[in-house]
Amino acid sequence: MEEFDKKYYKIKDVAEILSVPASTLRYWESEFPEISPRRSDTNRRYYSPDDIRILRIIRYLLKDKGLRMDAAKREFADNRRNLSRRVEAINILEKTRAELEGMLAALVRRH
Repeated sequence: MEEFDKKYYKIKDVAEILSVPASTLRYWESEFPEISPRRSDTNRRYYSPDDIRILRIIRYLLKDKGLRMDAAKREFADNRRNLSRRVEAINILEKTRAELEGMLAALVRRH
């Protein structure tokens, strides 16, 4: 599983991590009760690593798989454990690919 270096993240940081606008995160929060960021006294959202993992699954369902909201909600409710493993595997593969591309680029520069 991905390691996070902070206990809580601001909405701006989470939006950057997931490559979606902050408004999208607020909308998903209204549609999925499983997302429950802490709120400061000034009503600022603070997302935990668990919230970010849930948001990654939701992003996968809506953006990568292209499901509509109602279908994504059903899929999330019916198959959350398997989706979590699938999204984690995709994240590992994406990181590995980026590392390999970086190594290839370094080799090309050497020659």
